[in-house]
Parts: sequence; structure tokens; C-alpha cells
Amino acid sequence: MRCYLHALLICILLAVFSSLYVLNQLASSLDAQDERTLGKPQGVPQSGRHATGERLNTKTSKDERMHLAVVACGPRLEETLVMLKSAVLFSTKLLHFHIFAEDHLHESFKEALDSWPAEIQPRFNTTTYPITFPRDNAAEWKKLFKPCASQRLFLPLILKDVDSVLYVDTDILFLNPVDELWALLSRFDASQLAAMAPEHEEPRIGWYNRFARHPYYGATGVNSGVMLMNMTRIREKRFKNDMTSVPLRWDEMLMPLLQKYKLNITWGDQDLLNIIFHHNPESLYVFPCLWNYRPDHCIYGSNCQPAEQEGVFILHGNRGVYHDDKQPAFRAVYEAIQKYPFGESMARALLLPLEAALQTTKHTYCGRASHLFTQRLQRSARHSPQSHRQQR
Repeated sequence: MRCYLHALLICILLAVFSSLYVLNQLASSLDAQDERTLGKPQGVPQSGRHATGERLNTKTSKDERMHLAVVACGPRLEETLVMLKSAVLFSTKLLHFHIFAEDHLHESFKEALDSWPAEIQPRFNTTTYPITFPRDNAAEWKKLFKPCASQRLFLPLILKDVDSVLYVDTDILFLNPVDELWALLSRFDASQLAAMAPEHEEPRIGWYNRFARHPYYGATGVNSGVMLMNMTRIREKRFKNDMTSVPLRWDEMLMPLLQKYKLNITWGDQDLLNIIFHHNPESLYVFPCLWNYRPDHCIYGSNCQPAEQEGVFILHGNRGVYHDDKQPAFRAVYEAIQKYPFGESMARALLLPLEAALQTTKHTYCGRASHLFTQRLQRSARHSPQSHRQQR
């Protein structure tokens, strides 16, 4: 009997040690997989207000920064700077800019932002990052839709210590404080982890409901040019999908999704986001079109009712309309913010020139709706931190 108990004890100990060994190997394997998922940023962290590849801890309640992410490749330097300028002009809380850009643009961004006046500098911090895709499929991701556009899909995996972020395209202009859009994070219910605006309000001119060859969110899809993300929730969630009956993590899902649909998608990463939220509609908070107002909302006549009531909060100049003559009202807003000198009266140096320029665009549908562009901008200019300093 004693021999039997002795043998049983040995078997139990062997089973325990074997289990510990297997768990240790599994943990090592997962760590290695995480290391391979994304190439590490190549930049070396720098001290000061502008850093490259800086790791941030924003999970404490003391961090009240609003994190704004943008991806800039090719000739997008000036357009991105005008977008960042519009964010700083009207926002109240401290902004942290996360700029993902090709290496040769990093110094240009630093020089441009350092040239902003001293009184503006305390209102923002900046971190620049190299363009980083999974090593095994970097070329495929980079060529998807526009150069580097799909970088936004990997923000939760790169900015591991950032809880939430507002991603915007380079062709975004803030006509309202970022603070008000950032506040929508507090409106998320327990299952929501991202927010976007519909692609269209009018199904008769909608793209997804007429032409898409893949699943999409809701009746007309969503537009990803302005995307508010609770990245902690994104990293934690297991997503339903049409590739397997097993829910997948964000990083497990992206490449299989691209492989399945790459011959059927037109708008790159935006289409992939539509597919994801088609299968997980409970995870998306949909905000109104005034937070992502595009030429589609006025080119055939006004079809964004919230903007009719409250004005345009964010102008999205997609299709290059800031730089051609197709939509002169959009271009007028861009050039007014671009030319506005920091420190000057917003009423005199921003609004008056803009209103005069918009009067020359009334021959277009968007020009006839251009009073919606200045409606919110007038309020933002009156209440901006810069206006308060001027009054004092």
C-alpha cells in the first residue's frame, strides 16, 4: 500500500510539473507572436515636447489629454499641419498628436510645429512614429487603397498604452472644439468601442447599398475618416466574424479578413471596418453627419439634417477638394485656416476673409450651403482659448 501511495505521489508531481512546463511554453509562444505581429517603431525616444516612438501611459485618471492620431504619407505634410492647426485653435484641453509618417517627413513636422508661437506650444504635445505594418505582409497593407491609409487599423496594437484615441484623415478641418467629440467616449454603452458617422444619409445616392460586394454596417455603411476609438476595449474584445465560428481578437482578425475580401473591396481599410462592424453592430456608436461633413452632403443638395440645425462641426474635404476648383466652398475654408496668423483676431483675420470668399461660391450647391460652415465656426471663434486671451 505504501508503494502504491508513493507511486501515486510521483505521478501527481510529474503531472503538475508537466502542466507548468506547457503553460510556460504557451506564454513564451504568445509573447513571441506579439513581438512578430508588428515591427517595433524604429525611432529612438526623445525627451521634450516632441518625441519619436514614445511610450505613453494614459490609463490613469490624471491624464486628461485628448489623443489625436493621423497618418501622413506622400504630399500630405501641409494638409496635415492645417488640420492640426484647426484642432489647436478651438480646443480647450491639452492635445497629444500621434503623427504616423514616412521617415523623411518627421523632421519637417517637428520644424513646422516648433515654429508655432510660444503661447500655442503649451496646448499640445507631439509624438511621431514610423509607418509600421506586420512584417510578413507589410507590402500588401501599404498598397491597400492609398499609401499608408491602413495604418489606422493597427493603432490599437502600436499605441498599447493609450486608452482612447481620435483618428482623423489628413483632410479633416475642425470647426468646433475637439473636446465635444472626445466627450462622446463617455456616452458609449458597455459594448461600444468605436464611433463613426454614416457614409450616407440618403440611400438613393449611397455607395455601399448600391455597389458593395461585401458586408457593410447598417443601411448605408460608415465613413472612417473620423473615428473615435476606445482602444482598451478593442484590444480586449473577441469579434464575431464570417471566417470562423470562434470569435477572434483584433490582431487575429485583420489579415484573414484582408485575404478573404481583398478582391471585393474598393475603399481599403474603410471597407474592412464596415465588414467588422456589420458582424458586431453592437460595438459601434454612430454619431451624426455634422461630425464628418463631406461634399456628398451638399453636392446634390443638402442632405445632412443635423448640420442644417446646428452647423458643421467637422469638415471632411475628401476627393482632394481643398486643392482643386470642384468644390470652392471647401477650398475657401481650408485656405482661410491655412492663412490665419496665430494671435490675430479670429473675427477679423479668419471669419471676415472666409465669409467674403464663400460669397463667390454661391454658384455651387455646396456654396449655397456654406452658411453651415461658418455657423459653428463663429461660435468656436468666440469661445476659443485664444479669443479669451485677446479679450484680456
